[in-house]
Amino acid sequence: MCGIVGMIGQGQTKAMILKGLETLEYRGYDSAGIALHTGRAVDVYREKGRIADLKKHIPTDADAHLGIGHTRWATHGRPSQRNSHPHQSSNGRLTLVHNGVIENEKQLRQEYLHDSIFASDTDTEVIVQLLAQLVEKHGDLPTAIIALQQLLHGSYALAIIDREQPDVLYAVKNKSPLLIGKGEEANYLGSDALAMIDKTKNFYELNDGEYAILTAEAVEIFDREGKKIIRETFEAQIDANDLAKGPFKHYMMKEMNEQPAVIRRIIQAYINDQNETLIDQQILTTLRNAKRIFILAAGTSYHAGLVGKQYIETMAQIPTEVHLASEFVYNMPFIPEGSCFIFISQSGETADSRAALVAIRELGFEALTITNVPGSTLSREANYTLLLHAGPEIAVASTKAYTAQLTVLALTAAAIRNYDLDLKFELARVATAMDHICEMHEQFEMLAQNYFSHGQHAFYIGRHLDYFVALEAALKLKEISYIHTEGFAAGELKHGTIALIEEGTPVVGLIAQAKVANHTRSNLQEVAARGAHTATIVCESLAQAGDTVIIDDVHELFTPLVMVLPVQFLAYYAAYIRDCDIDKPRNLAKSVTVE
Repeated sequence: MCGIVGMIGQGQTKAMILKGLETLEYRGYDSAGIALHTGRAVDVYREKGRIADLKKHIPTDADAHLGIGHTRWATHGRPSQRNSHPHQSSNGRLTLVHNGVIENEKQLRQEYLHDSIFASDTDTEVIVQLLAQLVEKHGDLPTAIIALQQLLHGSYALAIIDREQPDVLYAVKNKSPLLIGKGEEANYLGSDALAMIDKTKNFYELNDGEYAILTAEAVEIFDREGKKIIRETFEAQIDANDLAKGPFKHYMMKEMNEQPAVIRRIIQAYINDQNETLIDQQILTTLRNAKRIFILAAGTSYHAGLVGKQYIETMAQIPTEVHLASEFVYNMPFIPEGSCFIFISQSGETADSRAALVAIRELGFEALTITNVPGSTLSREANYTLLLHAGPEIAVASTKAYTAQLTVLALTAAAIRNYDLDLKFELARVATAMDHICEMHEQFEMLAQNYFSHGQHAFYIGRHLDYFVALEAALKLKEISYIHTEGFAAGELKHGTIALIEEGTPVVGLIAQAKVANHTRSNLQEVAARGAHTATIVCESLAQAGDTVIIDDVHELFTPLVMVLPVQFLAYYAAYIRDCDIDKPRNLAKSVTVE
């Protein structure tokens, strides 16, 4: 959530920051702002709405060699110009942007800032007012930053400009992501490497409690006691060309069509020419010795975890539980000795998952992170990492990351016990089936027009693995088309939910599991008898006359990989028909970095 971009040095600072903020639009935001140090003063421009709205209020000749920018996703205070970042101290000396949540902001107001006059409703303004007070007390900003961190409770990534230091940019990190980009005649900072990738591929990590002092020529990193840290840069494996939409109207459409290539890329990364797994043997040994596996995730990744549980229990014969990360820390179940944890996160920065990871590591359990982002917080802090190799996913609604998660989970589950299955062959069949589904996009557009163009409610139903896909299908439709949609185990409809069926209610049945196919069809007949507008998505071997969408057969364990594509396309076209902002749905963020 939220995005930070900063720059100090030679170059067009304003243009770089605005472009970086546009790159971070996928994270979700409702307002944006920028601050530019002119050498004598710090000019701040803020606006509710999109970055395009902000640009209209920035003079064309405005520029500087030092600046910071921000996209805000509201937590404290409504989306408005007054609550937008950057925020300034009352004396005008300090300007900062902030990602995260300050948990003790009310106590700080009462104890230290009761005489201060606030210009916003945000917790961020508490930081800048408190920091200004600490600068007056200690005499310099680095010492004030050290003192500030002792007072703040919560998550924060900060970029700070001091009016009295036109050649210095400060960065502070705790829990919220923040990277520093190393350039030739300039240095950069951002919430995500994507915001800086057209300027540099070399980055410094900042760990929790650390702060950095950036000039055009150098980067210095310090721990929370002020001790200097020597750290090497790492090279981000991202191609700036990956950020282009190409011939597609939206990133979501591009990313849906990339899924066959992602499957093939994962095969190359994890299976060699002798059909042997390339997953690290230490990871496999740890999982093999686990008495129980806990999968923790959120949103789409949680739905992937539900399928992953079936893979692990079927192929590896290890009892597995799936938990919502946001619930786990506060309602921790009994964890047997010898348990192991798998964290699934597209971004590797999910705050709920990180809180759970910290908790289980303190209890002495080992953890594996499955993520799309190398060097992310969850990747660094877990014992092991498996990468998704999906490439950047820009659309807020996850598509290719979900199928990549399922594929990596399947490969891992099979490798634990050397499950007797030709994975390279079966996953190649999946990729081919995906190719065929992508070619059917016009059919999905017509179906969306027929089923989702006007109504406000819909249902996806299925049984066994199809039920887990139904959950993801419902999430996709509601998050980008704003249609209230539920995914249900088909047999549960008659235990209460069938009361919601009205004349014309769309109900889509997913049928890919042979042993329950007839049961799902029976449930569809029950809702059709009560006026539902029914459709089916069916694997070819289970198809009957009158089925709506028929897709290629694949191994039954891998049907979720192909069944999810049609529902992704339906969600996309439903949102397109209803003129929704497909890549940036309202109120949502790609990277959920606050609990």
